[in-house]
Amino acid sequence: MNTRVSVTELFSRDEIRELTQPSDIHGIWAVGSTWAVIGATFAGLALSWSYLPWWGKLLICIVAIAILAGRQLALAILMHDASHNSLFKTKWLNDNLVDWLCARPIWNDVHKYRAHHMRHHAKTSTPEDPDMSLVAGFPTTKKSIARKFIRDLTGITGLKFTIGRILMDAEVMKWTVANDVTWLPREDRKWYDYPAKFFKNSSKAIAVNVAMFGVLSAAGHPKLYLLWPLAYMTAFPLFIRIRSMAEHAGMQTSNSALTNTRTTKAGWIARTFVAPIRVNYHMEHHLMAAVPYFRLPQMHQMLRERGFVPEPPTYFQVIDLLSQGQIPNENVEYLDDRKVTTQEQ
Repeated sequence: MNTRVSVTELFSRDEIRELTQPSDIHGIWAVGSTWAVIGATFAGLALSWSYLPWWGKLLICIVAIAILAGRQLALAILMHDASHNSLFKTKWLNDNLVDWLCARPIWNDVHKYRAHHMRHHAKTSTPEDPDMSLVAGFPTTKKSIARKFIRDLTGITGLKFTIGRILMDAEVMKWTVANDVTWLPREDRKWYDYPAKFFKNSSKAIAVNVAMFGVLSAAGHPKLYLLWPLAYMTAFPLFIRIRSMAEHAGMQTSNSALTNTRTTKAGWIARTFVAPIRVNYHMEHHLMAAVPYFRLPQMHQMLRERGFVPEPPTYFQVIDLLSQGQIPNENVEYLDDRKVTTQEQ
């Protein structure tokens, strides 16, 4: 199952050319609609707040936190797609617009992420994969998964991440989006160098979040901004964990995206919270990373019709499989008689 073949054995050159065509219009729609949902969520809270009893306010805040965290994940996926230059056809939009509107609001950086993420694609599922720590330890027990989810929802994971991000921006730790900790040399560094590096690296994220606070303040609802960092610290880490589990956890260690990466079926609930911007078509993404998000369903359907991939599991099925202690790779038996793997792009 580790013999590589070119994607031209799966698709014709004309099909590859069609599948890998990005679109500025689709990119603008993806970014604009994500921010429209964020704006509508804050507006809905502002308009209904004075009419609700205390329990209604609590309930609507919980719903708003979940929706905002889902859109924070959508911003992360948009940043991910821009790092592959597949979100927009125009390079400036991938590098600059997405950096300001998608990466910085969630305290990230398109350019640093791109360098990190390219290593993930080059070394997927191997010990050199920089994202391996995100899916290490699976499959595991139901109790272990429940503990992980509780740590996410109670803010423990988010607090650890925030501390790590501060240390990374102060250049005390090596930059990463995974769970690995690599300390950087600190010899000959003065005390004032740390805050200077932090503000240099964090200034854009701070500016964007100050702007968000300013808009909400101008609308007369400055307190609503608190829901943004609260979502970032609680539901957002949970959604990232579920997304990461679905993509690579419990898969084969191989050099084929057909066996080291999983595509997951996503209904509207999953797309709202854990699978925005077609990120559930992750096997297809690893087969050809240049394919933009809106063409991934078409690519998946072509692979299904040609017998290269099985029907994908749902997110609930993946979580159940990963809590069984041992998990069979759902693609190995299916593909065993085909002996086909692919060359990741």
